Amino acid sequence: MAGAPGSGKSTVANLLAQSINGVVIDHDLLRSFFLENDMLFEQSAKLSYRFQWILAEDMIKQGRSVIIDSPCNYNETLDQGTALARQYGFDYRYVECRVNDVEVLDRRLRNRIPVRSQRTGVSLPPPDATSARHDEDHHVIFKRWIERLCRPDGDVIVVDSTSSPEECRDYILKQILPSTRVQTSNSGGGGA
Repeated sequence: MAGAPGSGKSTVANLLAQSINGVVIDHDLLRSFFLENDMLFEQSAKLSYRFQWILAEDMIKQGRSVIIDSPCNYNETLDQGTALARQYGFDYRYVECRVNDVEVLDRRLRNRIPVRSQRTGVSLPPPDATSARHDEDHHVIFKRWIERLCRPDGDVIVVDSTSSPEECRDYILKQILPSTRVQTSNSGGGGA
C-alpha cells in the first residue's frame, strides 16, 4: 500500500485487511517505536524497513496475506516485496492511494492524530527529522513525492483516495479478487 503522507494508506489498508483476513504492517508505527526508544530518525527508518520484512515473512509463513503500509520511496521496497511473495507462492499487488491535491493532503495531515514519525502538515515534517530543510517549498516536495513514488512496471492498482475509504477498499477488492462480487455504493469511487 503506497502513497504520499495523508493519502489514506493506513485507513484503506486496515479496511482491506479486514476484508481479506490479512495483516497490516505499518511502517510509521515501527519507525515511531524506534524513535521512542532513542534511535535517530535516519537509523529508525533503516531498521523499520528491515524489520517490516522480517514481520512480513513471518506472517506469510503463517499463511496470512500481508499489507505493507509504507510510502514506497525506495525500489528496494518493491524488490523485497516481490521476492518474498515469489518465494512463498503469494500474489504481489502494488496498490497506490493517490490524492493529487496537496491542500487535501495538508488538511488530512493536520486533522489526524500523528504518531511520532509522521508529518503533521505538508510543511511540518516529523519533529525528529533532522535532515528536513525548512527553506524548501513543501508543496513542491509533495508534488514531486506524488509523481516519483517507486512503482513496479506493471500490475499497478491506483485508487483515487479522495473517495470514501469504503469505496477505495471495494475498488481494490474488485481488482485483486475479480471473481468476487463486492458490494459497492453507486458513486463509482475507485480508480484514477
